[in-house]
Amino acid sequence: MSMETTAWNSLYHAMNAEEERRPFSRATLRRIAGFARPHRALLLRFLLLSVVTAVLAVATPVLAGRVVDAIVSRDDLHVVVWLAVLIAAIAVAETAIGVWNRWLSARIGEGLILDLRTAVFDHVQRMPIAFFTRTRTGALVSRLNNDVLGAQRAFSDTLSGVVSNLVMLVLTLVVMIQLSWQVTVLALVLLPMFVLPARRMGSRLARMEREAANHNAAMSTQMTERFSAPGATLVKLFGRPAHESAEFALRARRVRDIGVRAAMVQWIFIAALTLVSALALSLVYGLGGFYALAGQLDPGDVVALALLLTRLYAPLTALASARVEVMSALVSFERVFEVLDLQPLIAEKATATVVPAGPVAVEFDNVHFGYPAADKVSLASLEEVAKLDTRGGVEVLHGVSFRAEPGQMVALVGSSGAGKSTIAQLIPRLYDVDEGAVRLSGVDVRDLSFDSIRDALGMVTQDGHLFHETIRANLTLARPEADEDDLWEALRRARLDELVASLPDGLDTVVGERGYRLSGGERQRLTIARLLLAQPRVVILDEATAHLDSTSEAAVQAALGEALADRTAVVIAHRLSTVRAADLILVVEDGSVVERGTHLDLLALEGRYAELYRTQFDPGSAEDAPLTVPGLAGR
Repeated sequence: MSMETTAWNSLYHAMNAEEERRPFSRATLRRIAGFARPHRALLLRFLLLSVVTAVLAVATPVLAGRVVDAIVSRDDLHVVVWLAVLIAAIAVAETAIGVWNRWLSARIGEGLILDLRTAVFDHVQRMPIAFFTRTRTGALVSRLNNDVLGAQRAFSDTLSGVVSNLVMLVLTLVVMIQLSWQVTVLALVLLPMFVLPARRMGSRLARMEREAANHNAAMSTQMTERFSAPGATLVKLFGRPAHESAEFALRARRVRDIGVRAAMVQWIFIAALTLVSALALSLVYGLGGFYALAGQLDPGDVVALALLLTRLYAPLTALASARVEVMSALVSFERVFEVLDLQPLIAEKATATVVPAGPVAVEFDNVHFGYPAADKVSLASLEEVAKLDTRGGVEVLHGVSFRAEPGQMVALVGSSGAGKSTIAQLIPRLYDVDEGAVRLSGVDVRDLSFDSIRDALGMVTQDGHLFHETIRANLTLARPEADEDDLWEALRRARLDELVASLPDGLDTVVGERGYRLSGGERQRLTIARLLLAQPRVVILDEATAHLDSTSEAAVQAALGEALADRTAVVIAHRLSTVRAADLILVVEDGSVVERGTHLDLLALEGRYAELYRTQFDPGSAEDAPLTVPGLAGR
């Protein structure tokens, strides 16, 4: 290792010395040990090889000194040759062990990344919807990427570095003191000239890196928002492209300027430390040469001491920052554990049963519900706020009761924010009720398994979500085992088969982010096709046609007729024309059911439903006979 490389290492460790200094618990260490346990055999071999590498690194300078002594004393040629062969053998061994150690490091590190990522991913999937409505996606992804990688470095880099550097330092000091304690003391006196400037310059560079990272994050956020289909549309319609460009360019220029300053600071620092290194070597050669000429030191010892100088500085500077690296890794572990420790509010019982076979009835029995406070479902660091909002628990549903018999359609109507979507979200147990019960075929949903609820229910929202994948992948999400005929049958029933057949890649057409390569009506019909493929016994429609034009609405209504046929349905509708054929209409206001009955019954009451109806239709042209949703005639 050259003195310049040593200077770079010193700067690197110092730049990472700005981490938060915080105590850590034994519980954290025990949990880390739990993740390390499956890799303990590889870890042991990795550490042993690190020790061997450190021993070999110290042996080479000593042998080089012996070669010089043999040459100066005009020893037997065979001695020089064998010493050279031994140095070459050590070099080959170091290379081979280095490759083996790198493989072990990769296996341990990547294995740990796999374990941590799958643990966090699986845990996050079990979190309630309330968690996702509050958490910033980028912050959560950072836990799966940056923090997991930071934790992995504790094993693949920090642990082996501490062990090998400690062994190398002890061996180097022992050998150097044996050769010349005076030169060794001189080397130690010069050490602060390495460490102190590195600390100071490292702090400056760390601040620059953080500032650049902040600007890069801001640019990334701007690009993510503006490059999405809705964001790009918003900018074109209401934004100022020139202003957006200027703002982006300003941040990019700041990153450029910081990069230039950081590069100059780095190279000035490295040049200065390289100069210090050269001066240190000159002192070693000068003092060593003086002792050699005085007969107190062999020439080979002078060469060995010079070569051992880097073996002394490198581990000392690394160990000086070892605590910081350990703490940094522990912080990463704790940030990962912080997510794993956030317990889901909704959990499946060990004794969970399944939804009874046959048609399903949906029942709400005196349901009271309030959305949970942020401190119950989220973390401040994931919301990127200083303190979580403790407000919450305010009741939004007050004693809601109704029953949708098997095969019936119950419609929920009312003002925006009245609680209709909240009612719909309680049926698939996206939230748990505070009081009362939601039952499927007489069984409380809290007593049912998650898989059973998923198999029994299907839901289409007003903004049916599609993944940035193929039509096939978006459909088979509902039923992975579905074959080609099943997919085309679902598309046919959703009135989408001709469109998909006309696409160049057919079922393998990528729909784009959130399905934006399709029109609103096509996107909605695809979500209905997915529902048809799942063949649920209960269908929940939450404003499924709210934002569609008349033509698209007609196509979607036809598809919905297929989806609702012979199934229990709970339908939330803003357009009352779509629910006149419902078996029961519930008028929801301020979290309570204020009216219930059929379309004609509610019109006759001259209450809230009639008022809503008059706001949508001209009373003079309203027909007495209800309009029917295709597939619901005769209900």
